[in-house]
Amino acid sequence: MDTGLLIALLNPTIALALGAAFLVLWTYQRHRPYLAVLAFSYCVSAPGFLFQYFTLPIGMALTKLVSNICFTIAGCCLSGAIVARYGRKVPYLGIGMLAGGGLASFCWFLFVEPDLTWRILAMNFALGGISLLVGAELRPVRNNGPTEKILFVLSLLSGLNFFVRTLIVVIAHGPFTTYDGFYDSSYWTTALLSHALLSLLIALCLFTAAALDVMKALKAETHTDPLSGLLNRRGFEERAALLLDRCAAAKFPVALVLADLDHFKALNDMHGHAAGDRVIADFADKLRSAAGARGVAGRIGGEEFAVLLPLSDLAAARLLAEAVRTLYSAGRIDGLPAGIKVTASFGVAARTGDEALGPLMRRADEALYKAKKTGRDSVRLSYERPETVFMPESVRSG
Repeated sequence: MDTGLLIALLNPTIALALGAAFLVLWTYQRHRPYLAVLAFSYCVSAPGFLFQYFTLPIGMALTKLVSNICFTIAGCCLSGAIVARYGRKVPYLGIGMLAGGGLASFCWFLFVEPDLTWRILAMNFALGGISLLVGAELRPVRNNGPTEKILFVLSLLSGLNFFVRTLIVVIAHGPFTTYDGFYDSSYWTTALLSHALLSLLIALCLFTAAALDVMKALKAETHTDPLSGLLNRRGFEERAALLLDRCAAAKFPVALVLADLDHFKALNDMHGHAAGDRVIADFADKLRSAAGARGVAGRIGGEEFAVLLPLSDLAAARLLAEAVRTLYSAGRIDGLPAGIKVTASFGVAARTGDEALGPLMRRADEALYKAKKTGRDSVRLSYERPETVFMPESVRSG
């Protein structure tokens, strides 16, 4: 087997292997359809390379057309999958116009005015334009993480490869008139090797992104309470600690609200665990809505909840607690008999200085205890401040 044929079989083999790998990933992650599109993209590119070397019974011209249709479909699918993976709107119109324009030009220079050089330029420029379009879509998210940045750079390199490499090699080699010697030319060799390298790098980056997705999902499961959908105690404490550090650095005020459902055990015993679960889920929904996107809400115990509110002082946090208390006590919960009123008690504390989460939670918990002891269905505030260690003047002055 000659070296040229080995190189020719390199890309189909790589493409099929990568397509199979993405297909396996998709079978385990059906909720990520972009993986199936990636599998299809790599698989459909394999016959594109094969039909460059092997002619179908339909003739050479139509075989070349089928080959380039495969390349175009593969490029469109790969581009769309990458953009969709990062939550961007896929530019179907732009991709379709570039792909359609490239294929139309290819057909013109294949059937109307046969010219191999212009066919090469038409397809490479179309695929290069699609690559740069992907880069433009990834630009707003390129700083979100390492995979985003790498894929952004690879999309630019891919675009430059289709444009710059093609022009340099075509100009240096001279116009291609026939396929005689074409597959031994510097153009075809550099095209195959650059495509193999970029395909592997893009696939490796996408595999890494898929692995990170799985890790994030697993972490979310370990930090989320399945009943309420809020953070569990571990997740709340980790997220709250990070938020406190950021607010301390920016000198932003922070307040903490603790909540406890009143007489929950009695309600659970009287109406059943299913009703108790609905009570918790309903309260969690109201708490999540009140906390908004900036707040950190969690279920830190059986019927105990916490909300950390950045950019909020004691008064603002009290208003939130009162709003949730009023809304919750006035509403009706599905599954409970009419007339059954479920209430909650709240304790509120505002952070002082660089107070850590532990002392802040202790003060809010003491305020909550007062609310429970003085009739429940109420909001109590903590006016206590963290104790400061007294230092003699001689020590403070050095």
